[in-house]
Amino acid sequence: MSVLTEKHILLGVTGSIAAYKSADLASKLTQAGTLVDVILSGSGEKFISPLTFQSITGRRAYTDQDLWGNEAHVLHVGLGHSANLLVIAPCTANTLAKLAHGAADNLLTVTALAAQCPIVIAPAMDGGMFEAPATQENLRTLKKRGFTVIGPAEGHLASGLSGKGRMIEPPEIIGYIRLVLGRKGKLAGKKVVVTAGGTQEALDPVRVITNRSSGKQGYALAQAALDAGAEVCLITSPTSLIPPVGARVVDVLSAQDMLEAVQNETAEALIMAAAAADFRPKHTARDKLKKRDGPPQVELEAVPDILKMVAGSGSRKKRYRITVGFAAESRDLIENATEKLKSKGLDLIAANDISARDSGFTVDTNRVTLLFADGTRENLPLMSKPEVAEKIIDITARLLE
Repeated sequence: MSVLTEKHILLGVTGSIAAYKSADLASKLTQAGTLVDVILSGSGEKFISPLTFQSITGRRAYTDQDLWGNEAHVLHVGLGHSANLLVIAPCTANTLAKLAHGAADNLLTVTALAAQCPIVIAPAMDGGMFEAPATQENLRTLKKRGFTVIGPAEGHLASGLSGKGRMIEPPEIIGYIRLVLGRKGKLAGKKVVVTAGGTQEALDPVRVITNRSSGKQGYALAQAALDAGAEVCLITSPTSLIPPVGARVVDVLSAQDMLEAVQNETAEALIMAAAAADFRPKHTARDKLKKRDGPPQVELEAVPDILKMVAGSGSRKKRYRITVGFAAESRDLIENATEKLKSKGLDLIAANDISARDSGFTVDTNRVTLLFADGTRENLPLMSKPEVAEKIIDITARLLE
């Protein structure tokens, strides 16, 4: 289950043109299974209506009129005590000042004072306002009190100016929401290293030998580990994917680069989801190979086995307590995965048949069999890669216990 599923989030929306992004944020959170209650400030209503949010979330959107309405004066207490998180996005300079000084003159700010959950704010304001000394002092005050401040970003502002003041985009806000919600997860206080993507072995300065790995499963594992509260190092080859918010990213190209990166880390768990090369050109051409010279004669050599060197080495206990591997096979899936599990000294291996259309590289789903060091096996049904990642992270946490 995702860290967002069935969580109760209060979304505060204040008077900024960026309020239109809040509708997208509310929609994405709702689609993820989150219960979203929106509180609009009076100025927020000038930019976007309660009906918009009610249509998106299927739940009531609150305004200042509700503070003195039929639900009596304790509405803000009920909202503030029931929520897992209060997110104010966009948060104007005016609302920042109110929060910093304890002012409570509308439903949103009085709920913020009553809230017993973490508070995340995404500032949004026009030219020069964010850098103003008063705003910066207010931000320092809120950070000292434990507020999580995300953004703002540089870019084009509503006034036509460019500068720092744009509210960050909803997907990035959700990344921070996941970080905050996962702080006390089953891997809190632990570090996890995840590798992802397909390595590249150079033929010449232009061409490489690589594979079809998209990195999707590895990135999903990094996100699932973050959701569980872990400190995450993501060692990745080039992909088109955006790393999850909160992960420390180490970029690599070749299998040798990945080996060195893995050996430079120390953590409770290593999850080797990358498709690292087995072979590389013995010699890399210094200049670009030319077509007119005909097909080159390429001699290959074995690449150092990352998992075997890390999991099977005498330094394993000092470097990683748990090692998890992947076996992407096109035939003899269980036999090959079992041999890999034993020969590399792994605690767990996830075997998947890459010849299946709905499993393996590039697609968003995976059909995995989990093989354990003690000889037990678990067959997972067809699942999304995030669901597979959550399962593997749950097992990793259990193994660490």
